[in-house]
Amino acid sequence: MKSTDSGNTMPGPLAGLRVLELTGEHAQFCGKLMADLGADVIKVEPPGGQETRNVGPYLNDEYHPERSLYFWHYNTSKRGVTLDITSPEGQEVFKRLAGTAGLILESFPAGYLPSIGLGYEDLSAVNPGLIMCSVTPFGQDGPWRDYQTSDLLHLAAGGQMASSGYDVEDVPDAPPIAPGGGNAWHIASHYAYIGIMGALYHRDFTGEGQYIDVSIHEACSLTTEGAIAIYLSTGDVVRRHTGRHASVDMSPGIQHATNDGGFINTTRSGSNLTPARIKILASWMDEHGLAQDLLDDKYQDLNVVEESGQHFADVLKNFFANMPLVEAYEGGQELNFPWGAVRTMEEIMGDPHLEDREFFVSVEHPELDQEFTYPGAAAIYNGSPWRISRRAPLIGEHNREILGGELGISGTGLEALKQTGAI
Repeated sequence: MKSTDSGNTMPGPLAGLRVLELTGEHAQFCGKLMADLGADVIKVEPPGGQETRNVGPYLNDEYHPERSLYFWHYNTSKRGVTLDITSPEGQEVFKRLAGTAGLILESFPAGYLPSIGLGYEDLSAVNPGLIMCSVTPFGQDGPWRDYQTSDLLHLAAGGQMASSGYDVEDVPDAPPIAPGGGNAWHIASHYAYIGIMGALYHRDFTGEGQYIDVSIHEACSLTTEGAIAIYLSTGDVVRRHTGRHASVDMSPGIQHATNDGGFINTTRSGSNLTPARIKILASWMDEHGLAQDLLDDKYQDLNVVEESGQHFADVLKNFFANMPLVEAYEGGQELNFPWGAVRTMEEIMGDPHLEDREFFVSVEHPELDQEFTYPGAAAIYNGSPWRISRRAPLIGEHNREILGGELGISGTGLEALKQTGAI
């Protein structure tokens, strides 16, 4: 595994940007995206730590707020301070800290920060270049702004679940299915990140800050592939399909079982097949005696190819039913077919392709005198690198470094703040 201290010391693309992050599950992923790209993200937690530290699983299955693997993953490369922003002392410290920041990312309930004097208008008055991004379930205004919510609710109301599930041919009366893993929070974090990048670009030219109001519901409703666009343009409602994109028509299956109990994902049959590629695929399948009629010259006619999607799917289904998973998907990839295996995390770890692109990285935890393997970058940056610069912060780990060393609060002052419960 590649270590985070591998000698890559070039600054990331967001180096020089200071971010104050006051988020829980709704937007902490947005903060991680920026921190791993070089921004100085300071996670501001209440004294005693944030509630997301109480989400498992935990290291060695032992509950401890410093051992949450969930918290570890979403808070890499960040520094951390504790601050009670509900107290007058904590609010004063936060205002001073905000004066040094280029961006504040927060996910409190709509209207909360303005209600305690820490809204965008309050903070930008002394820092006109400040950008603030608020991520809330339904935005800052509107009839739903104060509704309670959850990841499941957003995936249902946003439309993801309407497109996720099984064909009625596979599972009669199948219910919609919500993907796990907090996908609504990831979707919202990506939209927040996009908005922030636009605001940073604007500020580079004008010096002006902006307020960004991100609605998780709106972000989800815009992330349903073609479902919304198809309905608005044609009035048709897409159907759920097993293991593939939802569509109006009954599309050919693309997920097939292999003879060793595995499953392989292909592409929609016919959508990436040309006469030349069919010949390549059929020649490989023929080596196993499983090409059926695909070597027939009629499949060199593009019109025949376009009309034969279901037949190709049937031939592929039979082919995979007689092939082991790894041989099937690696063989297809060697021929430039974008196929993938459905695998467990244990099977993914150590994958040669992911090893070659150095996807998994080792992150040091000096307080435990150990290194742990983390998932790395989703993309390779050749000019300005992505990297995990440090593990997630311990509770209040950087109080003295940031509040004392960078804000100039004396040791006596820090002790006084601690005594009053402000930090």
